[in-house]
Amino acid sequence: MFNILNRREVASGRVLDLFAGSGAVGIEALSRGAAHATFVDSARPALGVTQGNLKEMGLADRATVHAGDAIAFLKKPCAEPWSFVFIDPPYASDLAVRAAQALPVLSLTADAVIVIEHDRRNAPPEALGSLVRTDERRYGDTLLSFYGIHEVPAP
Repeated sequence: MFNILNRREVASGRVLDLFAGSGAVGIEALSRGAAHATFVDSARPALGVTQGNLKEMGLADRATVHAGDAIAFLKKPCAEPWSFVFIDPPYASDLAVRAAQALPVLSLTADAVIVIEHDRRNAPPEALGSLVRTDERRYGDTLLSFYGIHEVPAP
């Protein structure tokens, strides 16, 4: 995924890792120069692993770990917009679509990239509110769908 994103800088941006699990994606973004990463997961044991990984890698000072529901988290205002959002919920759910639709556009940079990891049989639609799919990559039964903000033409 990060090789695909190399065309677009992850460095210096702010990252949101929803349904973070061990935090591998956000930690990789930090190791590639992201300014800050926010990790959200409702499973406290997983977030304990994330916090341990951040400390071990010396990245804890550039990260925020939030225990709780991802959809509820998105309803709170954010201080600065995210440039990269990774959404990887359990495959047998509608949480990817719900999370993408809940992302407030004001919380995203104009060139933000949103990546949803999902099962190939449960692909999200081409458009999710103000987001539109720009790319899709298949790896066995797993797909990565890349979204950007749909530009609304000026009146």
